[in-house]
Amino acid sequence: MVIKTASYPRAGLIGNPSDGYHGKTISLIVRNFSAQVSLWESPELEIQPARRDEMIFGSLSDLVKDTRTFGYYGGLRLLKASVKRFHDYCEEGGLSLHAQNFTIRYRSDIPPHVGMAGSSAIITACFRALMQFYGVSIPPPTLANLVLSVETDELFIPAGLQDRVVQAYEGVVFMDFAEKHFEKMGHGAYEQLDPDTLPPLYIAYSSRLSEGTEVFHNDIRGRFTRKDPDVVAAMTEWAELTQQCRDLLISGQGTQIGPLLDRNFDLRKSLYRLSDGNLAMVETARSIGASAKFTGSGGAIVGIYNGEEMFEALQAELGKLGVEVIRPVITPEGP
Repeated sequence: MVIKTASYPRAGLIGNPSDGYHGKTISLIVRNFSAQVSLWESPELEIQPARRDEMIFGSLSDLVKDTRTFGYYGGLRLLKASVKRFHDYCEEGGLSLHAQNFTIRYRSDIPPHVGMAGSSAIITACFRALMQFYGVSIPPPTLANLVLSVETDELFIPAGLQDRVVQAYEGVVFMDFAEKHFEKMGHGAYEQLDPDTLPPLYIAYSSRLSEGTEVFHNDIRGRFTRKDPDVVAAMTEWAELTQQCRDLLISGQGTQIGPLLDRNFDLRKSLYRLSDGNLAMVETARSIGASAKFTGSGGAIVGIYNGEEMFEALQAELGKLGVEVIRPVITPEGP
C-alpha cells in the first residue's frame, strides 16, 4: 500500500513578521499548489530525489537556471531531517515504532522562494506520511512545533511558527504567540476562522522578486533583541492590526480589512530595505484599487479586490511585470 499525503503553501494575511517575536498573525492555506509525499514499505529505508534534487544537467546554463530556481539544496535534506526528528520525538515520548523500512519521495509545484512556505509544506507532508505508516497521532500544535524544529534545530534555517501552524491546522488560522501561552501550553493560542468570512482575495507572485527569509529576519532579530524602539513598536502594532482584522472577520465585516493589510505593508516598508521589483508589485496593485501586502518575505503579495473587473485589471497590469495573479483556494473543492 502506498501512503500519499499533501500539505499546502500559505499566505500570511496579516501580522507577519511578528510571529517570530511573540506577536499575532492570521494566515490561510493556498490549495492552488501542493507538496505531496508518497511512502511505501520496502526492504531498505530509501529517500528518493525529486526534480530539484537532480545533479545531472544538459548544459552549464541548465545548471545555472536550476540553481537560481531551487538554490544549492533540494528537498532531500528536508525529508532526511524530518524522519530523524520524527524518530527523536517518538523516542522522547516513549512511543514504540515497528521495524519495517520504507521508501519515501516528494513532489512539489509550490512556487519557490516567494514567501509561501514551500519547504515547511514538504516537511509537514512528510510528517503526515510517517504518522500514518507508524500509527502515531500528533496534535496540530505539537506538529507545528516539530516542523519548526526540523528547520531551526536540525537544518539551522531561520523560521517562525506561523507557516507551520496554518499548515498543521489548514483553512484560516488566527495565531497569538504571546509568551504567556508558551509558558502555559508549550505553544501559541490558535483559533480557526471561517474562510467564508474573508472578502475576495487575490495572490500575486513572481520568483524573480523573491527575497530570502534571512534577509528579512536576521537584522530585525538583532534590533529586537537590543530593544530598538522602532522595531518593538512595529511588532506591537502588527499584533494590534491582526487583532483588529480577526475581530472584523468574526463580526462579518471582512470587506473592511483592506486598510489594515495596507498598513501592515507600509509599516514593513518603514523598517526594511525592499527591492524595486517588490515595491512595483505592491504599488501596481494599489494603483488599481486593491490592497496589497507581502504573503511572507517577498516575491508574493496578497490583498483584497473589488469585483471581476478589478481582478482582470490586476492580472493585466501585474502581468506586464511578469507576475502571476490567482484567487487562492482555501477549502477542499467538492467532487
